[in-house]
Amino acid sequence: MTPLRYHLFQAYGIELEYMIVDRDTLDVRPIADELLRQEAGSYTGDFQNGMITWSNELVLHVIELKSSRPETNISALENAFADNVRHINQVLAGFNAMLMPTAAHPWMNPLEETKLWPHDNNEVYHIYNRIFDCRGHGWSNLQSTHLNLPFYDDEEFSKLHAAIRVLLPLLPALCASSPILNGQPTGSLDTRLKYYKTNQAKIPSITGRVIPEAVFSKRQYFNTVYDKIRSDLAIYNENEILDPVWVNSRGAIPRFDRGSIEIRIMDIQESPGADLAVQTLVIETIQALVNEQFVSMEDLVKVRTDSLANILDEVMIGGPHAVIQHPELLNIFDFKSPCTAGELWKTILDRLIRKGYQSLEKWKPELSIILTEGTLSNRILRSIPSSPSREDLAKTYRRLSECLEQNKMFLP
Repeated sequence: MTPLRYHLFQAYGIELEYMIVDRDTLDVRPIADELLRQEAGSYTGDFQNGMITWSNELVLHVIELKSSRPETNISALENAFADNVRHINQVLAGFNAMLMPTAAHPWMNPLEETKLWPHDNNEVYHIYNRIFDCRGHGWSNLQSTHLNLPFYDDEEFSKLHAAIRVLLPLLPALCASSPILNGQPTGSLDTRLKYYKTNQAKIPSITGRVIPEAVFSKRQYFNTVYDKIRSDLAIYNENEILDPVWVNSRGAIPRFDRGSIEIRIMDIQESPGADLAVQTLVIETIQALVNEQFVSMEDLVKVRTDSLANILDEVMIGGPHAVIQHPELLNIFDFKSPCTAGELWKTILDRLIRKGYQSLEKWKPELSIILTEGTLSNRILRSIPSSPSREDLAKTYRRLSECLEQNKMFLP
């Protein structure tokens, strides 16, 4: 059955990933399969609960919540995600466990604590494990938010891909939430992306520069990206179980079969409200870019991948304080001189509100915290000493888990 195709900005798919941790110690608990079995009655990779579906991930201590189908009402999605978080926490209480947010567990040792999903479709995970060894932070200790945006045909794909490419490097300045690994600050606000960039370096064509190449048609994308991945995978993919279409790990991935682009480089936030606020700003900025309300599409498609990749490297370290000096990106948003990524986002939000993007009004409280107090990474770092103890970290991450349960923002 051919999936229903949507035009630009008609509906959205959103996916949120959370850790399952022990209620007392906050150590990871690899029981996602037991959580799903508790609700579905048998071991399964998916359980649909109304607007939200629960799904397994690569490792057993992570559960994904996703919109069951493309949705138009972001506010309704926020309520549905928050209701499902509370429901899951009620179920996990029977295991003395709960959900914890942020994009990386602050003290998990993935070499010792990783447990892969052992049930349906696990042959794919075992192939990945054989090729890449999935016990590292970039595989088994990362949680993200995925945003799926629709396109109907090649013309819509071209516009959407061009707009998404130029926005990707700025996203960590909104949503970085992984400043700590192995019990200590890493020096990067978005450490998850550091590992995302390198965890498949054995086959470089899978991730590329993270920023997608400047290709703007289905045929060009297959010739440039998928054919290269297929060729490089061949030596590891004797039975052709791995499909280049879903092995592709760029920061934004087109799915031509269902007409959507999935943005994959956003860290998960402390609550569904925080995530949906970020997603609304991202959606509206991309829509404004597609509608040529900043610059022409001709200018958008000319932005070089190398420039965008360099900006991403800077922003994943400094977040909103990273200084944007690249004229190609500054010109898009009408900046004549260098500015910080945070200043750029404040200007974007102000311009969108002035242009009548009314959906942003609801999210002003959440976006105000992010744009004035910093990303969740900034706020986490302000809540702990420079060299935190396990107790310091536990105190902060317990508060973050409470924010998730109560669907509220985190302030240090």
